[in-house]
Amino acid sequence: MTEIETVGVLGCGLMGSGIAQVSAAAGYRTIVREVSDALLANGRKKIDGSLGKAVDRGKLTPEDRHATLGRLTFTTRLADVAGCDIVIEAVTEDLDVKNDLWRELDGSCAPHAIFASNTSSLTIAEMAAATERADRFVGLHFFNPVPIMKLVEVVRTVTTSRATFERAMAFARRLGKDPIAAKDNSGFIVNLLLVPYLLDAVRALEHGVGSVADIDKGMVLGTGYPMGPFTLLDFVGLDTTYKIAEIMFGEYREARYAPPPLLKRMVLAGMLGKKSGKGFYDYASTPLAVTDLGL
Repeated sequence: MTEIETVGVLGCGLMGSGIAQVSAAAGYRTIVREVSDALLANGRKKIDGSLGKAVDRGKLTPEDRHATLGRLTFTTRLADVAGCDIVIEAVTEDLDVKNDLWRELDGSCAPHAIFASNTSSLTIAEMAAATERADRFVGLHFFNPVPIMKLVEVVRTVTTSRATFERAMAFARRLGKDPIAAKDNSGFIVNLLLVPYLLDAVRALEHGVGSVADIDKGMVLGTGYPMGPFTLLDFVGLDTTYKIAEIMFGEYREARYAPPPLLKRMVLAGMLGKKSGKGFYDYASTPLAVTDLGL
């Protein structure tokens, strides 16, 4: 069994930059590929900032920060990840985009190389079928923010070999994560349970059950959750949640996965949460619950 020494990461956005950071911090030579120099620069800035905060908090020494950055290579050439022992995809939730990448890499990567997707809602089998290495294809679903969140869902399809699954589990542990085994269904374990909860909160708001602030406070104080559903929606991104819900509804055709009308209206209006400055809360200064949502 070939040891994993070099890691490829496709995408250097919010998730890809985090995955690249923890990979390099764990001692792996890590090659990050993006489609443009501008996106690479943004991803590099995220990693640099995250490592800097870790140093400031005393979680990382300046020497370790320097060593981590030294293990990272940034490129716009897909061919540069061909020599990696594992390739982790973290691009947009679009099956055609993902599969175009997998098809191209399938012919250039070594036979022992593992392919892994960080998808949160698509099934791994849909991607594995686009390659000639379905036995060496897994899901590695990390959680945001990747450097902090300990969980990784390791997803095994009906065609994934036991050896590949065990290598993926061992790799996740080497990254300092606590992996769980998940079945290859849309949403895996966490989103299968989380997404209906978030959508139900939006429906409750639509039906006038309570205000944004009171529903959030009720779930924090009543259930012990660290944050309420609307705070979490703003953190994840309303557009991201909407896209995941659409994919899961298309898979299951169950009403609980259907995006509520209010969520769709907010996404169309550009109210995407923290990243746009306004979602269920207004982040112009101190987060303040938005009261006029056209209900």
